[in-house]
Amino acid sequence: MPERDVVSWNVMTVGFAKCERLEDARQLFDKMPERDEFTWNSMISAYARHGYNHEAIDIFCGMQRAGMKLSNFTFASVLSACASERAVDQGQWLHGLSFVAGFESNIFVSSALIDMYAKCGRLKNARQVFDRMTERDCVSWNAMITGYACHGYGEEVLHLFWQMNHAGVKPNEFTFVSLLGGCSCVSAAEQGKQIHAHVMRTGFGLNIFVQSALVDTYVKCGRIEDARQLFDKMTEKDQVSWNGMISGYARHGFGGAALKLFGEMQAAGMNLDEFTFTSALGACAVLPAMEDGKKIHGHIIKMGFESTIFVGNGLIHMYTKKGSMDEAKSVFSQMPQIDEVSWNALIGGYVQDGQGEESLNLFSQMQQAGEKPNEFTFANVLRSCACLASLALGRKIHGNIIQIGLESNIYVGSALVDMYGKCGSLDNACQVFDMMSERDLVTWTAMISGYAQNGHGREAIQLFEQMLLAGTKPDEVTFIGVLSACSHAGLVDEGCHYFYSMSKDHHMKPKADHFACMIDLLGRAGRLGEAGDLIDKLPFKPDATIWGALLSACRVHGNLQLGKHAAESLIKLEPQNAATYVQLSNIYAAAGRWEDVARIRKMMKDLGVKKKPGCSWIEVKKNMHAFVVGDRSHPQVKEIYALLEELLMQMKVAGYVPNKNLMLLDAD
Repeated sequence: MPERDVVSWNVMTVGFAKCERLEDARQLFDKMPERDEFTWNSMISAYARHGYNHEAIDIFCGMQRAGMKLSNFTFASVLSACASERAVDQGQWLHGLSFVAGFESNIFVSSALIDMYAKCGRLKNARQVFDRMTERDCVSWNAMITGYACHGYGEEVLHLFWQMNHAGVKPNEFTFVSLLGGCSCVSAAEQGKQIHAHVMRTGFGLNIFVQSALVDTYVKCGRIEDARQLFDKMTEKDQVSWNGMISGYARHGFGGAALKLFGEMQAAGMNLDEFTFTSALGACAVLPAMEDGKKIHGHIIKMGFESTIFVGNGLIHMYTKKGSMDEAKSVFSQMPQIDEVSWNALIGGYVQDGQGEESLNLFSQMQQAGEKPNEFTFANVLRSCACLASLALGRKIHGNIIQIGLESNIYVGSALVDMYGKCGSLDNACQVFDMMSERDLVTWTAMISGYAQNGHGREAIQLFEQMLLAGTKPDEVTFIGVLSACSHAGLVDEGCHYFYSMSKDHHMKPKADHFACMIDLLGRAGRLGEAGDLIDKLPFKPDATIWGALLSACRVHGNLQLGKHAAESLIKLEPQNAATYVQLSNIYAAAGRWEDVARIRKMMKDLGVKKKPGCSWIEVKKNMHAFVVGDRSHPQVKEIYALLEELLMQMKVAGYVPNKNLMLLDAD
């Protein structure tokens, strides 16, 4: 065999690299008696191409130490490795080297620098390199457009594309994929349609990657029908397009359509991956029945995806949305690996299910496990504190938030305002609200609702007007806070004004909760006739909330006829709700109709309706004390009743005479 030269060594090394036998390639490389620029560049490129980025950078350093000549190909390959590794410090060092080596104006190196800076989140540096380029090709434009798209700068993406078009550079499929991603970021449906037309004109209409990106854009812009039309026209569908369409249906509340498409995907013989299952689970979460979710869970186990963190989180989310907390906890406990999304999904599920104490226990476990809470964790935990009216714990968590440095986060700030308002600490709520440098609708609504819940109707209205002047548009929840504030403060005229302004000034149709607030407002003011008329004119069938508000007002004002009508309507809707029978019984008692009182009690007994004992609680020195009617189990019961007797005596001496007509009689 003739003596090997550097060329034969290179051929063998490159051959191994192309066959993905990198260890063999490296062994040959290390044994080579002589290496040239091609040898070094081939190894750097092979390592970078196969994701061995640290090795690629090490080989480059060895090449430099060996005094080899660095080419534009060398820099492009090693910059690609830095981009994949997000190694911005090494990337900047290479930038300096390329400048010294005279490659500053090289289009190949500049494009690699733009890509590296963009992937490392240094868009300013990327743009500086881009702007200094005297010549740009499609790769350069794509690198900059992709950088903006990946970081959510949709408007910059669109602006850059029109500049590219004006410069006469022809886009390719990668341009359109990044461009459509930019449209998705800013929900620019109209621009998406323009790009779609451009795609068809330039001959990329049948490209599967571009078609999948178009489907994704229409979905994210809320144009589900357009997305489905395009999807149906695709001659070839890949996993990405199927997943995008299923996810789109699920995200926009079309759970049934999503699961139907999921079935069609299976029938078409497509491979199902973790994204497919997560989208299908999202669809199950918005459907009322649990059956489909259970079936998909079984399918996940059969295919071995139950240990995937992404799918596990999807299962937790689905079960918590259904209120199946035992199943959610079971999935969580069996996951081999959990992340902050897993913790947050389960904590949020407990909050949503009204299990505040469980959510707080889980938060404590999360901290003990060394998992760092984020803004979503704290928002959920603060909601638990609000539900439990645990002001001391809420303040402690506020301290943790300050330590971590999340106090300026708008999401956390809004949750703090809500917690302090619901715990009755308006001073703290106002302090947090005033210190926030940025406020969104949730922040304003939380503060308005805080004022409303604590009886400060005038302040709630003033804040609502400030919100409008600041340019923030209210939503249905904001108006519930405003109408509740008017109701609690007896501001009838103001409440009527804001109610009618919903449709007149803000183009919103009042919903059941808004009408319930109006019934409560009119009822508290004794305007029961107007409340009854409003119910008669409802554009929908009155629900239990509306009849309940009217019944409470009738009890307070002793309106027997209307109260009877409200109670009868309420019993039809909620025959097992003891409060309705008790309130009607008390209306009869106040009118002296004892036979009717006895009839109501007999009706409750016959129907098996039992009144749950009243319960209240108070937090003293970080300890929660619960009190149930007739309960004498508290360790300080003697002192409590002694103080109660003393207070009753003081009330008598002060001349207080209780209004017994408003006392709820025991209907058991």
